[in-house]
Amino acid sequence: MEEEGEEARALLAGGPDEARSGAPAASQVLSALCDPSRLAHRLLVLMLMCFLGFGSYFCYDNPAALQTQIQRDMQVNTTKFMLLYAWYSWPNVVLCFLGGFLIDRVFGIRWGTIIFICFVCIGQVIFALGGIFNAFWLMELGRFVFGIGGESLAVAQNTYAVSWFKGKELNLVFGLQLSMARIGSTVNMNLMGWLYSKIEASLGSAGPTTLGATLLIGGITCILSLICALALAYLDQRAEKILHKEQGKTGEVIKLTDIKDFSLPLWLIFIICVGYYVVVFPFIGLGKIFFIEKFGFSSQAASAINSVVYIISAPMSPVFGLLVDKTGKNIIWVLCAVTTTLVSHMMLAFTMWNPWIAMCLLGLSYSLLACALWPMVAFLVPEHQLGTAYGFMQSIQNLGLAIISIIAGMILDTRGYLFLEVFFIACVSVALLSVVLLYLVNHAQGGSLNYSTRQREEMMVSHTE
Repeated sequence: MEEEGEEARALLAGGPDEARSGAPAASQVLSALCDPSRLAHRLLVLMLMCFLGFGSYFCYDNPAALQTQIQRDMQVNTTKFMLLYAWYSWPNVVLCFLGGFLIDRVFGIRWGTIIFICFVCIGQVIFALGGIFNAFWLMELGRFVFGIGGESLAVAQNTYAVSWFKGKELNLVFGLQLSMARIGSTVNMNLMGWLYSKIEASLGSAGPTTLGATLLIGGITCILSLICALALAYLDQRAEKILHKEQGKTGEVIKLTDIKDFSLPLWLIFIICVGYYVVVFPFIGLGKIFFIEKFGFSSQAASAINSVVYIISAPMSPVFGLLVDKTGKNIIWVLCAVTTTLVSHMMLAFTMWNPWIAMCLLGLSYSLLACALWPMVAFLVPEHQLGTAYGFMQSIQNLGLAIISIIAGMILDTRGYLFLEVFFIACVSVALLSVVLLYLVNHAQGGSLNYSTRQREEMMVSHTE
C-alpha cells in the first residue's frame, strides 16, 4: 500500500522537492489539473468528453449541408441521396444491442471508445474518397462504416459520464454533452457549403474532386475526437491507478427474451419515438433544397435555417430537462412537443409564412420531447430490463429512420415537397394518436407516467415504508 501511495504522489506532483518548496500559484493550478479527485481535473475530463462526440455529430449531417453539391456532382436523385442516411442507420438496428456488451465484456470503455471513433474516422475517409473517385457506392460504404462507430460512440460517451460524474451532476453533464453535439451539427450546416465554395474557387471548378476534398477536410473534426478519446483513455487509466476506481460500465444488461414482457404503454412509447424522430432527421436531411425552392432562400440562408433545430436544442435541452425534472407530468409535455411539431410541419406545408417561425417551434418541441419521452421508459421497466428496453427503442428508431429516409427520397423524386410534407404530417399524427392512447391507458391503469414530481416522491416514500 505504501508503494502505491508513493506512485500516486509521483503521478500527482513533480516529486517530493516540489511539495517541500512552497509551490507557486501556477504550480498549484497544474497540481489541481493533474489530481483526479479535484474539480479542475474533472472539468478537463468533461471538456474532453464533450469534444469526443463533436466530430461524429459534425460529420453525420455532412450530406444535409452539401445536398445540392452531392446530387449535382455525383449525378444522383433524392432517393439515392437519402441512402447516405439509411446506410448510417442500418448497422445501428443491431449495434444498439451489441454496443454496451462490447464495451462491458470485450473491449472495456477505453479501448471501446478508441475503436468506435476509429470506425467514425475511417468511415468519413471512405465517404470522402467516394467523392474523389466519383464512386457513389464507395460513399455509401463509408456511411455504413461511419454508422458502425457513431451510435456506439454515444454509448461510450455516456458511460464515461456516469463513471466520472455519478450523482447530482450527471443530468447537467448529459445536457452539456448534448449541447456540444448540437453545436457540432450547427457548425457543419453553416460551414460545409462555404468550405465547398472556397475549394471550388481554389481548384477552379466544381465536381466530385471538390466534393471529396471538402468532406476530407471536414473529417479533421473526427481526428480531433480521436485525440480526445486517446487523452480520455490515458486520464481514466491514470485515475484508476491513483483513486483505485474501476473502469466505467454501461450498466446495460441485454436479454432479448425480456421483450415479451414489455407492457402496452411501453410499446406506445416506442411508436411515439419512431413516429416523431422520422419527421425531424429525414426532414433536416432534405431541408436545405426545400427552403431554396419554396421560399427562395440563398444556399447560405437555407443552411442557416436548416440548422435552427440544432441551434435551439443546444441551450434548451438542459433547460427543458430541468423543467421536466421539477414538474413531472411527462405525458403532457410529450403531448405539447408532438402537437407543436405537427403545427410546425403544417405551417411549412400549407403556408408561405416565414419558415423561421416553424423551424423555431420544431427546435423547441424537439428539445422538449427528448427530455420528457426517454425517461418514461425507466418508470415502466425494472432496472434489470432497462438496457434491453433502451436498446430496443434505439433499434426500432434506427430501423424507422432507415426506412423513412428511403421512402422520403422516393416521394420527393416522384411527387415533390408538398406530398413529402403531407407524409411527414401523417407520421407525426400517428405519434400524436399514440400519445393520446398512452394518456388514456396510463390513466386507466392508474399509472405513474403522468404524476407530478411531488406525487412521485410521495409514492417512493410510501413504497419504502
